[in-house]
Formats: sequence, structure tokens, C-alpha cells
Amino acid sequence: MATRESVEQFIQQCEDALRNAHAQYSEAKQLEHYNDTEFTNAQEQIEATYNDLMHLSQSCNAQQREQLNRMRLQLQNLQNEMTLLRH
Repeated sequence: MATRESVEQFIQQCEDALRNAHAQYSEAKQLEHYNDTEFTNAQEQIEATYNDLMHLSQSCNAQQREQLNRMRLQLQNLQNEMTLLRH
């Protein structure tokens, strides 16, 4: 079973990944093709975080799983936006 502390640390990691990806997404909308490497790295970070989230959620209680599910939705939403951006 996942501890409360490990879930909180992981939520912080997710928020960091989201913050970085949002910054890269905003920059990509303005600069188009000038930050391809950073944009791709942010997408990879979102994907890795999503995969980690899915593994962690298997060992959580219902309340923790709900927190992770909300974070999963945020990650998926941003991942979709980044994929659909004409970059």
C-alpha cells in the first residue's frame, strides 16, 4: 500500500511536470518550431509521469486513487492539447 507521503510527493512531481509542459505548450504556440526539443521533452515527461501514476494507483486506497485519477485527467488533457497543437 502506498503511503500518504509517497502519494503527496508523487502529486508534487505531477504538478511539476504539468507546470513544465504548460510552459512549453505556451511557448510552442507563440514560437512554432523554435523549441522542438524542449517541447518533445515535456511530452515525454508527461508520458513518463502518466505511466508512473498508473503503477502507483494500483497500490493506493480509494481516497488516494481519487486524487491520482484527478491528476491523471489533467495529464491526459494536457497531453492531448500538446499532441493536437500544430507545432
